[in-house]
Amino acid sequence: MTEQARRVQMDLSPSSYERLKRVKGLTEAGTYAEVMKDALRLYEYVVQKDTEGASFFVKKDGEMSEIKIFA
Repeated sequence: MTEQARRVQMDLSPSSYERLKRVKGLTEAGTYAEVMKDALRLYEYVVQKDTEGASFFVKKDGEMSEIKIFA
């Protein structure tokens, strides 16, 4: 049995649409759907790790800083 694609329609505020366009350009994604699928995959991973008690860090110029994604 093959999996069928499902169509999802959503309304975005102007600022959210601009953010979507910006990320599409930054990632050189071919479509908005590709951006959304990648974003969902990342969000799912972060939510799962947060549920498991993981901490998140950003490293810039050799310095590590913990970030709070879900406050």
